[in-house]
Amino acid sequence: MTPEEQQTREDLAACYRLAALHRFTDLIYTHITARIPGQEGHFLINPYGWRWEEITASSLVRIDTEGRKLDGSPHRVNPAGFTIHSALHMHRHDAAWIMHTHTRAGVALSCLEEGLLPLNQISLQFHNRVAYHDFEGISLDPEERQRLVADMGDHPVMVLRNHGLIATGRSAAEMFSNMFYLERACEIQLAATASGRPLRLIEDSIADRVHGQYVQMNEEDGDLALEWAAHLRSLTGLASDYRS
Repeated sequence: MTPEEQQTREDLAACYRLAALHRFTDLIYTHITARIPGQEGHFLINPYGWRWEEITASSLVRIDTEGRKLDGSPHRVNPAGFTIHSALHMHRHDAAWIMHTHTRAGVALSCLEEGLLPLNQISLQFHNRVAYHDFEGISLDPEERQRLVADMGDHPVMVLRNHGLIATGRSAAEMFSNMFYLERACEIQLAATASGRPLRLIEDSIADRVHGQYVQMNEEDGDLALEWAAHLRSLTGLASDYRS
């Protein structure tokens, strides 16, 4: 195993543990996947049937673009669950890391016709950066891949209508940050909507400016690296065996 693959395994296992910590899980369903650096068409996925709290670096399974095992792992994988991931991995070079969730807030927002609204500073991270894909049933049809890719375009996150959320990233840090704050934006919108009071939307000119500020801060200050280090510290003593 190359050092790059080992690091990818550790980072992916950390993502599973962090997702469990923040209650992004749906028991054994949904997935987080990562492309293995330097190994074309090879990806890592969780062993099917394991709780995300149980995932370790060594338990992750190497698969190809069709979700077939490549490493002789004794663990099952869920090829159908890889349909969404494989489509984006294959057609987006920058989508090296992908997380798909069925959280309460994410699924609830996916059922709203208006989608994610520009209501607050957190949601403005995704101003004009959220893709939408209409529900076609459980994602088992390989032909849906093309429609997913077309709808995703170059956006980093997607709302699967009546289904859930997707976040992508060039790194574990970028992907997890995208999902963490997309989930938070969904929670805040649902809380505001539940108040029954009129919603105050942020105008486009301000939304564009704030989004640009987010981009600039990350590029200049390396906020993603600081975020990721903070996330990893939250696993210390609680789930530090994820590296094994």
